[in-house]
Amino acid sequence: MNKENQTSISGFLLLGFSELPEEQIIISWLFLCVYLVTIVGNVLILLAIGLDAHLHTPMYFFLANLSFVDICFSSVTIPKVLVNHILESKSISYKECMTQIYFFITFINMDGFLLGVMAYDRYVAICQPLHYTTIMCPRLCIILVMVSWVITHLHALLHTLLMVQLSFCANNIIPHFFCDPYPILKLSCSDTYLNDLMVFTVGGIVFMTPFTCITISYAYIFSKVLKIPSTRGIQKALSTCGSHLTVVSLFYGAIMGIYLRPSSSYSAQDMVATVIFTIVTPMLNPFIYSLRNRDIKTALQKLIHRSHMFETPSIHELEWKAHLFSRCSTVHSE
Repeated sequence: MNKENQTSISGFLLLGFSELPEEQIIISWLFLCVYLVTIVGNVLILLAIGLDAHLHTPMYFFLANLSFVDICFSSVTIPKVLVNHILESKSISYKECMTQIYFFITFINMDGFLLGVMAYDRYVAICQPLHYTTIMCPRLCIILVMVSWVITHLHALLHTLLMVQLSFCANNIIPHFFCDPYPILKLSCSDTYLNDLMVFTVGGIVFMTPFTCITISYAYIFSKVLKIPSTRGIQKALSTCGSHLTVVSLFYGAIMGIYLRPSSSYSAQDMVATVIFTIVTPMLNPFIYSLRNRDIKTALQKLIHRSHMFETPSIHELEWKAHLFSRCSTVHSE
């Protein structure tokens, strides 16, 4: 496209889900409720793991990191939707959009890497239980998480730098509720061949590495479990994997349906699938892991009990304590 047909834009317009004011109000309130549930649920998981010494194990260390990433992941998209609703605006500046793309790519990939690391942890726990504490030592756990952060940040930086090199035409309307890279690429006047190539090569490697780790880990786990003679032993072995498999299915199922295609094939219907891994999955993770995990439920009960112990006493309690103190003082003086 000729340069005279191109223009420098200062921002984009996010269409969101609906242009009807009544529906926008409902969607905004729904987003607010989901965001609050996501923050509260994942913060409770972090507190439960941090305050319970019994949960200071590799599996819960990775789960705590997943909860932290889910809080950040939700905070990349939902607050902007709520702010735009309050201001009655659909705009997002160019810098805000590129920043949103960077952190979106970072946290979505970090989610995948953590799920892959958690699958490896379950493989070692079930297939090599006698060597679990030796293999999954604190040093290895920290290295796995740190390497994941480095890879995801470098990957996000690569795609963001390629994105800022593109030129955009007068059309700056994004049929989405946030700056998803695929709709942005469709708006570009430049040749996006290099961007698409990086998505399918580097992006494919970054995406498939944890997915391959999950697949291989569970292949070994199921082969090991099927050799267990008792049904109760099979149920016990799989009980620690059920929550993880549920999250993996939700997360990767939605992503594969959207991003394993060229950017030109992206449609408005894909926005609904995007909601699953950007909003729904981070909200459901605390419920999935707490409802199916006895240790987490016990830790949460302890946390709630501990919070009750530090509650401000009621007026009746203060009056009763004052009355008791006065009687003790009278008996002492006599």
